[in-house]
Amino acid sequence: MTRCMRLTLSLVVLSLSAGCSTSEWVHPNRPKDQFTQDYNKCQADTLRDPKLQQGIQLLIIQATERCVQKQGWRLVEKE
Repeated sequence: MTRCMRLTLSLVVLSLSAGCSTSEWVHPNRPKDQFTQDYNKCQADTLRDPKLQQGIQLLIIQATERCVQKQGWRLVEKE
């Protein structure tokens, strides 16, 4: 699977999971529209990791979310 295909698949999975969720990512100092840019950068960094280049989507998503959390983003329940 090419990197582009993996990225596309990851975005689809993220979109579907976000559509079914009652949670959202929030940051104390950044606007909501910054999340996509931060997530994409984290995902690109994650895909460079040789351990994750096998394409196991769950591991890629988990590593990407850990990266986003390190940047200060938190997943919180919508009210």
